[in-house]
Amino acid sequence: MRVLTRVLVCLVALLAVAQEFSPRDSDRLLSADDMAVEVVGRTHEFFDGEVSFFSVSGTYSYTYSDGGRAFGSYALDDATEGVVCSSFENGFSQCHMYLHDGTRLVLIMEADDRFPVREVR
Repeated sequence: MRVLTRVLVCLVALLAVAQEFSPRDSDRLLSADDMAVEVVGRTHEFFDGEVSFFSVSGTYSYTYSDGGRAFGSYALDDATEGVVCSSFENGFSQCHMYLHDGTRLVLIMEADDRFPVREVR
């Protein structure tokens, strides 16, 4: 039942995400194949030292620079290129867009804040 609830939260978030992001003209959105290579099963370390991990099984973790961690699940949005939505155990959910800015992988938050990824592993 807990997994079903997480899936439903992710689906609701996915429905609301389509107009939330404003990529730049020079950005290249990630296709479903790109997401499979750059996001699924990968760890992203940001320049502030924070780290996100998208497991191949659909679980998600985020490690803050102070060492705190948040756990949950994620789903890729098949209808919108580059979008991944996460649902956390604490009830919080959010969607992000991943893209290439010509130099590196970049995460865009729903408020259009941009966070370049320092390392993908």
